[in-house]
Amino acid sequence: METKEAILKRRSIRKYLDKEIDEETITLLLKSAMAAPSAVNRRPWEFYVVKDKETLSLLRKSSPYTNIESPLIIVVCGNTLRGVSAILSDFWVQDCSAATENILLTATDLGLGSCWNGVYPLKSAVRKVKKILSLPLNIMPLSIIHIGYKNEEKEERTQYDEKRVHYISERSK
Repeated sequence: METKEAILKRRSIRKYLDKEIDEETITLLLKSAMAAPSAVNRRPWEFYVVKDKETLSLLRKSSPYTNIESPLIIVVCGNTLRGVSAILSDFWVQDCSAATENILLTATDLGLGSCWNGVYPLKSAVRKVKKILSLPLNIMPLSIIHIGYKNEEKEERTQYDEKRVHYISERSK
């Protein structure tokens, strides 16, 4: 699949078959995630791969937006100790967002469905996910990604809106 095709086909899938994802596929998703750009190449990400049914159930209840029945969840977190400096410490959000998108696009390329659910900056969701996964203070959950074999199909699309594009041409001297 071409990159632009994966981008247009990527949709939030919320219905999955009860079919396990194999380890090789999970590793490929994580390799894609870790190929993302990061500020000063600090790679602040940590990934929690969840297949345990009880933990999946708890994570589904961690936020009003995460109650989706999928056989696999990857929780993308940022390690705040890997920040560039105190001034640039919040770049983990951008870095982990890029890693999250790489997982979504790779899942699409592999014919899987996925759905990105935000955790950070929702304080209650952050607290719940940290507790469920017993995360240390320096590990901040950014997103919960549901992944599985799709039990629904959605048309590819773009949401291009020309009114939101602003060109800045060369300034007159």
